Amino acid sequence: MSKAGWIRTVVLVAAVGALEIACRTGAIPATMVVAPSVMVLALVHTLQSDEIGMHLRHTLSAVAIAMSLSIVGGFIIGFILNWVPFLRRAFSPFLAAYYAIPHFAFYPLLIVIFGLGPLPLIVLATLFAMVAMILATMAGLDRVPRVLLKTARIHRLSLLQEIWRVRLPAAAPHILSGLKLAVAYSFIGVIAGEFILSTSGIGHEIAFAYDNFDNKRMYALILFVLAIVTTFNMAVFAWERRMLRRRGA
Repeated sequence: MSKAGWIRTVVLVAAVGALEIACRTGAIPATMVVAPSVMVLALVHTLQSDEIGMHLRHTLSAVAIAMSLSIVGGFIIGFILNWVPFLRRAFSPFLAAYYAIPHFAFYPLLIVIFGLGPLPLIVLATLFAMVAMILATMAGLDRVPRVLLKTARIHRLSLLQEIWRVRLPAAAPHILSGLKLAVAYSFIGVIAGEFILSTSGIGHEIAFAYDNFDNKRMYALILFVLAIVTTFNMAVFAWERRMLRRRGA
């Protein structure tokens, strides 16, 4: 493990240990936060129940679809906007102000348009996550060193070869950053939407536990979501580091 990895591990263990002690000694009341060990035990108990499987499938399937649409669609749109300057000039003001819009206010409208079910959640999460991928793709392609493009022309690479062998590898770190944001925003969009009107899903279960003062179950499910997102982002981070090592960065 690297030095930075050891520092992260020590900080995480210290924070969890401090929270455990504070909860066990009563410095933090159980009505506010439960001890991390209690969260883990409650999570194990929750995952063993029969009903949680349906909620997991509902949430994770919606997140997977929204994530795929936002990553693929965001990359394609970002590439097109970077390649066509007048389209970029036309849409840049909208993209710059996009996250100032309260997206979740449109959830009732999406229900009217698409009906009840997972589709409004998927649309909401996709709209929330896609722009992060668009902006990251544009930023990455903007920062391709000119010397690499000149080298591609000297070697008489075709347009497709230049894109595949030069532009995309050079833009990969920014694109992967956008991918990580798209993953996080997809989870936020789906789970926050489930908080509002959904009758199933992890977000609905967290809201139900909150309304019924079931702190153990609520924090257990929050811990579960955090673990999934962290695991996925760590996998993307490891893939990113492997790519950079292959490039000699």
